[in-house]
Amino acid sequence: MGNTMRGIITFIPSERIQQFLVGELKEMPLDRTLDLSSRQLRRLPASTCVFEELLKLYLSNNKLSSLPSVLQGLRNLQLLALDFNCFEEFPEAICSLPQLSILYLGNNRLYSLPSELRNLTELNTLWLETNCFTVFPKVICELSNLKTLHLGYNQIRSLPEDLRRLQELKSIWLAGNQLTEFPPVLLEMHCLAVIDVDRNKIRYFPNLSHMEGLKLIIYDHNPCVNAPAVSEGVKRVGRWADCPDPDTEEDTSKVTSENSAEVTEEDHHNEDTQNS
Repeated sequence: MGNTMRGIITFIPSERIQQFLVGELKEMPLDRTLDLSSRQLRRLPASTCVFEELLKLYLSNNKLSSLPSVLQGLRNLQLLALDFNCFEEFPEAICSLPQLSILYLGNNRLYSLPSELRNLTELNTLWLETNCFTVFPKVICELSNLKTLHLGYNQIRSLPEDLRRLQELKSIWLAGNQLTEFPPVLLEMHCLAVIDVDRNKIRYFPNLSHMEGLKLIIYDHNPCVNAPAVSEGVKRVGRWADCPDPDTEEDTSKVTSENSAEVTEEDHHNEDTQNS
């Protein structure tokens, strides 16, 4: 939207602005999916919440900072995309969506999660990348059906032992945090298939060859002195990833590694921002 159009909108009453930005919402979309992304919305149109059979609601890349309680009326909603908005607090209305299984809240300003999040018993995918978390939100450990967790690009320094309770977790993305050691709790989570600890501060990696379900470990851009040992068939992305014997490589490279404060910075890892 150009500057001229923004100037015109300034003088239009708010209800008419909403109608202009969103258009007429009179009938349930045939695919039960509503995409209101990139509409410059500052609040959720009330007309959206009358579609009780809606399954997917995309509100990405707007200017939302809160959601109305009437959102609870979307009792069948399975996917909610709120990434790239202005949320500083987690919208509590979300916790009353019993069928929600996929939630995108990346690229906001969140720093905590409410205890009511545990009510989302069907949640299996949670994206919270690029927010303001300094401590891992422990309520996540109560989401027993969670399979994918993305907490990359926050300021998290450690993971709680209770994370082991997530027996269904298959992938965990922790790139761009403040981890100084490989989280010990992950060593006990044998169902994990993907672990991403790219761009942290980890200096040493333990042996991961006992993790039977592991398929991919991303550990690049850490000031590490070794590569993690993995079982045959596991893909490694990082320093010395192509070395057939990481223990031997560690012996020959340790001095060089300790003299280097950081691993060379390269843009090798592109993240999916919409992946259900």
